[in-house]
Amino acid sequence: MSWLKYSLLLLLLVGSIGCAKKPPSNLDNSCSIFKEKSSWYDDANDSFKKWGVPIHVQLAIIHQESRFRAQAKSPKDYLLWFIPWGRKSSAYGYAQVKDATWDWYKEKTGNWHASRDDFADVTDFIGWYGNYTYKTLGVSKWDAYKQYLAYHEGHGGFKRKTYLKKPWLIKVARKVKKRASMYHSQLQRCKDQLGSSSFWPF
Repeated sequence: MSWLKYSLLLLLLVGSIGCAKKPPSNLDNSCSIFKEKSSWYDDANDSFKKWGVPIHVQLAIIHQESRFRAQAKSPKDYLLWFIPWGRKSSAYGYAQVKDATWDWYKEKTGNWHASRDDFADVTDFIGWYGNYTYKTLGVSKWDAYKQYLAYHEGHGGFKRKTYLKKPWLIKVARKVKKRASMYHSQLQRCKDQLGSSSFWPF
């Protein structure tokens, strides 16, 4: 292969990777999200079939955590309000999962090569976490409001009801619930046009 052909091939490869990591253009419509990101529906549906957390709940959590940005990071921290001092936490990726939580997921599932900037891995993580929330706390997998509170505060924090001292978090959880409901309604209208599976949570 000539140097020119190799360079063009490399540019195409880099460009395709960049497009794959780029957020969907319309974050307010689940049908548009899946039509633009053709493999994402099967990823989310695989997670649903495996763990039982519905697709619209998965999407609402991802939207809240990263706006579907694959390499999202936690906000920067500052010393004396203006000196950059690292980041507030190790949260990273589509679902803003911290290092310790991601390591816990990999250990429990054996998914050792999982990556927080891989959509399939992240939907599997959200399903696994939501299923664990259901088993340990009795929170319905369909309850986007309480699932998000447990997701944000951790299972121990949810059990201690730490969210009651955080009015801003209650407000965010309500937004997640509202978005999940919106995504759910949209998916009902386009489910027959998406993916190769006929198994839907409706």
